[in-house]
Amino acid sequence: MTPIDKSLLTGSTTMLILKLLEGTDMYGYQMIEELNLRSNNVFQLKAGTLYPLLHSLEQKDMLASYEKTVEQARVRKYYSLTAKGRKYLREKTEEWQVYTAAVNHVLGGGSFATT
Repeated sequence: MTPIDKSLLTGSTTMLILKLLEGTDMYGYQMIEELNLRSNNVFQLKAGTLYPLLHSLEQKDMLASYEKTVEQARVRKYYSLTAKGRKYLREKTEEWQVYTAAVNHVLGGGSFATT
């Protein structure tokens, strides 16, 4: 498989993280592993990329966090999607679908008509 240019991921990382949290609350390392798994190892986020993004999304009220004690009294910080985060995810998903359809039409040699 050809490696993916990191610049292609820049605009989509937020959307991917929000999508992961749409189904269930997760802690940071769990998000890294789940994104890896769901993308067949195409999206390999580093902690140094993920945590600043999570903090930024929390400051923008798209995520909320809480601590939970697990595994022999270990405390983990979990993140959950807020109503604002769900709305943002819906909007960005719609934009992404229009964008990818247009790119696929151009790459496929067709024309893209909007209604």
